[in-house]
Amino acid sequence: MRFYLLFFLTVQFIHAQLKYPDDSFRPPLDVPIVLAGTFGELRSNHFHSGVDIKTQGHEGLTVHAIGDGYISRIKIQHYGFGKALYVTHPNGYISVYAHLQRFAPKIEEYIKKLQYQKESYEIQVYPESNILPLKKGEIIAYSGNTGGSAGPHLHFEIRNSADVPLNPLFFGMDVKDSQPPLIQDLFAYSMDDDSQVNQSNDIVQLNYTQQKDGTFLADKVYACGNIGFGIHSYDRQDLAYNKNGVYQVELYVNGELYFSYDFEKFSFGESRYINTLIDYEYYKSHHKRIQQCFVKPGNRLSVYDKNINNGILKIQEGLSYNVNIKVKDFEGNVSVINIPVEGKKQEILNKKEVMVTDDFLISGKDNIYKLGTTSVFFPENTFYENFYINLKEIEDTIVIHDDKTPVHKNYTLTFDANSYSAEERKQMFIASVDEDGDLDYETTRKRGNIFTTRTKTLGKFILAKDTVPPTILPLNFYDGQWLTNYRYLKVKIDDDLTGIDNYRATINGKWILTEYEYKDKTLTYDFNDLEFEGTKHDLKIIVTDNVGNTTTLYATIYRKI
Repeated sequence: MRFYLLFFLTVQFIHAQLKYPDDSFRPPLDVPIVLAGTFGELRSNHFHSGVDIKTQGHEGLTVHAIGDGYISRIKIQHYGFGKALYVTHPNGYISVYAHLQRFAPKIEEYIKKLQYQKESYEIQVYPESNILPLKKGEIIAYSGNTGGSAGPHLHFEIRNSADVPLNPLFFGMDVKDSQPPLIQDLFAYSMDDDSQVNQSNDIVQLNYTQQKDGTFLADKVYACGNIGFGIHSYDRQDLAYNKNGVYQVELYVNGELYFSYDFEKFSFGESRYINTLIDYEYYKSHHKRIQQCFVKPGNRLSVYDKNINNGILKIQEGLSYNVNIKVKDFEGNVSVINIPVEGKKQEILNKKEVMVTDDFLISGKDNIYKLGTTSVFFPENTFYENFYINLKEIEDTIVIHDDKTPVHKNYTLTFDANSYSAEERKQMFIASVDEDGDLDYETTRKRGNIFTTRTKTLGKFILAKDTVPPTILPLNFYDGQWLTNYRYLKVKIDDDLTGIDNYRATINGKWILTEYEYKDKTLTYDFNDLEFEGTKHDLKIIVTDNVGNTTTLYATIYRKI
């Protein structure tokens, strides 16, 4: 019987692995695969949809097509993925390569031609299958740091034909990992007013110690009613010190698998529901993401494999329970924490405080509020659950609750700016105000004196004014300089308040492609892009901020072909 069970589990494991071809693709880089980020890793408002592969601290490593196929999408943007390539393969999978420095010559030539036609650095195109065919191992790009990258690396994804991201490690990628995940913190929750953990009705942090066998043992928990557990954990591979995300979390009650989830795949449409998997309020207060081993209201994630009673334990007085949480990485390394629970009703010394206001918001319906001349419209399911919302008008400031409540989709905030003149309104915008009193521009639409913004930000808002135009600073040249031996022309553009809305650069009246890197605020032009007759050339750069303030740089440069 024991042999049959072992055989059955082995077959089941092999079957799970055979869902994906692990020998069809090669690695995208020639260097050893060391991860700076794992699939499903907990990020701000989203799960990480791929793996981040270290590029040894450098840019310019050759990036290879992992298999035969064709370039099916090219996207270049200032933020997000920066320069990205999408390759469709004959077996139906799509591989994605992001934060690239530049593309291989034939791809670079193809996309630059279209950028010049559209007169835009940001571009997205979907080439037909016969335009840019590829062979397995072909160089398609060079690694970089473009877009929302915090350092040189390759963001790499594999998606299925429905554009659902899959864990790339299922496809035979070799990552050295012999270390189990680390459980940093353990928490218990009372799920309703009648429940308690260690004489508390609020979140409780639990103490634990490591045992001789490597497992962890928590101090005995005294509880009654409906409770849940949460952990703060991360994983490390052998060749990196990064605190990466874990692959799987399982919760057992008295030896029975009670609740589990893993990061085999997820859809982009559900990614923001990460804010229901973590304790969002605790994260905003303590900058730690507690992974909750229970399902909260409004949670529509598909990552759960086992889910009894939404992971909530009903603890009865006089009974004892043995709770185990197992945290695993992709290679099967596991950390286990054992939690003895005794059902015991005690006097509650720490009662969770719930703010009560005049406005109780029902998340499943539209909600409209008026605050003087300002209105707020929350469409249905803007929030994950019902709650008392705090709305105030304090002089010229509108307070919309606080940032400890997660927002799932945009709501609309409308100001009436009728008290300002038409001339003043041209330079005005809606701003959110952070804890330090600094203003952040919220995308503002204007119809006469009515200003609106659609935002997922909660907190303080005001109508603000920006009268200061952007700045343009030449970095490697000056007016009247000879630049014959220069490959690139660089300027720094900046705007202190509302930010850069658009820019345009020309030489002798002809549009030139300037690449914007927001991290260092530079525009870069490659002189190899175009040929100009003569040696004297007139450079003009126009930069406009988000309320229409404009600065123009004029310069004469000299260059021989």
